[in-house]
Amino acid sequence: MGRKRSDKIVFDNVKVLDAGAKGVSVAKAPDGKVIFIPNVVPGDVVDVQTFKKRKAYYEGRAINIHEFSEHRTEPVCSHFGSCGGCKWQNMKYSQQLFYKNQEVFNNLKRIGKIELPEFEPILGSEKQFFYRNKMEFSFSNSRWMTEEEIQSGEEIDNANALGFHIPKMWDKILDITHCSLQEDPSNAIRNEIRDFANKNGLTFFNPRNHEGLLRTLMIRTASTGEIMVLIQFFEDDQENRELILDFLADRFPQITSLQYVVNSKANDTLYDQDIILYKGRDYILEEMEGLKFSINAKSFYQTNSDQAYELYKITREFAGLTGNELVYDLYTGTGTIAQFVSKKAKKVIGVEAVPEAIADAKENAKRNEITNCDFFVGDMKVVFNEEFINTHGTPDVIITDPPRDGMHKDVVEQILKIAPEKVVYVSCNSATQARDLALMDEKYKVTRVRPVDMFPQTHHVENVVLLEKR
Repeated sequence: MGRKRSDKIVFDNVKVLDAGAKGVSVAKAPDGKVIFIPNVVPGDVVDVQTFKKRKAYYEGRAINIHEFSEHRTEPVCSHFGSCGGCKWQNMKYSQQLFYKNQEVFNNLKRIGKIELPEFEPILGSEKQFFYRNKMEFSFSNSRWMTEEEIQSGEEIDNANALGFHIPKMWDKILDITHCSLQEDPSNAIRNEIRDFANKNGLTFFNPRNHEGLLRTLMIRTASTGEIMVLIQFFEDDQENRELILDFLADRFPQITSLQYVVNSKANDTLYDQDIILYKGRDYILEEMEGLKFSINAKSFYQTNSDQAYELYKITREFAGLTGNELVYDLYTGTGTIAQFVSKKAKKVIGVEAVPEAIADAKENAKRNEITNCDFFVGDMKVVFNEEFINTHGTPDVIITDPPRDGMHKDVVEQILKIAPEKVVYVSCNSATQARDLALMDEKYKVTRVRPVDMFPQTHHVENVVLLEKR
């Protein structure tokens, strides 16, 4: 039953039914509308206070839990609930996999409306924590106060924070003391930087007034044990910049690559910035099946190295290469998939829009002594034309791993025109993948599907599909 409390409706004893999009759970209100509720688990019975009402749904939060779901587990992180990162930490891992699989199936069925084979079992991640190789933290002089801190009424004398953005609040940063996503020494590096900056009076960024020295921190780690640390400064203050960088180099001699950026523009993206090497070398090395890949500050590399290896193995298996095929790898990034499948192919052509990524790909191929991979820069929908095909040959297999918004319709059309025997479609967004598969349905039949979990404790899931010519 709904009751009003200061213009907000409270629904009592609502059963949480399902896990919805973006990691938020779903229930039904007595009036039949959907309610979206964060931080609860399907199977919970809760009282919900709504804070947003729309024509078709409510958004609310659980203010009381009557019954705990059997699928619940205790979150390991003290920041759970405030930090928007690992929304599913309170759900057992087997259940997380169930809902990820479900999401892929529903998207392919409902959006794609295509005939599907039986799914192969979703591949879970062996590591459920400490699996990320890249973390980005923000400095702020106006940290987010938790409910407990506000309730305590204690005076806060230091409002500096180094951590994550609170969801939907661009200027509020949650101070993170321990994060379970990246292996040590990630936590130690972040905490010691914050302590050193506070002790030495270094200023933290104020996003509203655009002032302060310290802006962001990026830590990249590799399975080889190499570590990259990059600090982004807002102000150009050489003395204090060197103070903190020297402290880091001294305190953590295991840092392979220590770099910085001075960025006083409105946004903190690195891609248009000059990155300056302070100590070590300007890249770290990742290794996979004997192949070495250099990763610089701007490189795109799958964020879960161990699971990327599993994903690439499935991709290679779906491609079913015999050594005689010409393979096109679209959206090749730094050429990891291209090089990974190259020893089973006659030739691999990689195409990517980001020039730096292609420079990395060529460098990596040279390092790995791979001679049957060629890489080209260009916007896929422009480059990938008849002239390109005439020059490089008609592929037997296309592997495509596009960004979240899927493939441009011109690229889909071009694939249909070329009509290779097989297309292996790797996707981090099964909704746009489903849309593309529907466009290809006339010529291609989906013969294999396997979801892969790259990001435990979150709702994100990758999916690999094999399309074969009808």
